Amino acid sequence: MMYNYIEKQIYNSIEVKKYILENKEILNKIIEVSNLTVEAYRKGKKTIIAGNGGSAADAQHMAGEFVSRFYFDRPGLASLALTTDTSILTAIGNDYGYERVFARQLEANGNKGDIFFAISTSGNSKNIIEALKVCKEKGIISIGLTGSKECKMDDLCEYMIKIPSIETPRIQESHLMIEHIICAIVEKEIFKKEKG
Repeated sequence: MMYNYIEKQIYNSIEVKKYILENKEILNKIIEVSNLTVEAYRKGKKTIIAGNGGSAADAQHMAGEFVSRFYFDRPGLASLALTTDTSILTAIGNDYGYERVFARQLEANGNKGDIFFAISTSGNSKNIIEALKVCKEKGIISIGLTGSKECKMDDLCEYMIKIPSIETPRIQESHLMIEHIICAIVEKEIFKKEKG
């Protein structure tokens, strides 16, 4: 019984990735977003990343890959995860409300031409929605990663990568895969080295 359950979980994860692999629209969107990120870095801009729960871990993970390294040693790339500073998060949460925890940080640290990665499995997280409104005001390029359902992010993100699933674990697993692909492409294109 348990063996079959494990098999089913793995199979379901593989199936979602197969849908992505066969979907040229999603693959082209990954290329487009990667190229935008490369161009932003070449212009001296930065990436800013946010999400809630498991997606907060994704934000930190992705920023870490940019700042430190991914496949090979090279200079660090400027990237901020808006989920890491507990003093900032609790101050904003207390003074302005939890829905403003990312928006306020974007107001302070985001500049025109920066890239904001908004990660939300539902696509309706209030703090992500408020942050995306700031992106529009400040000219920050917004890239959304979410699931297949229609959501509020659809109207606010300039670029959307929607995972063909409604299951949170499957969406999160595929988000991480795509985030890794973006990091790999950006690193390869900027530093002209290829791995993987």
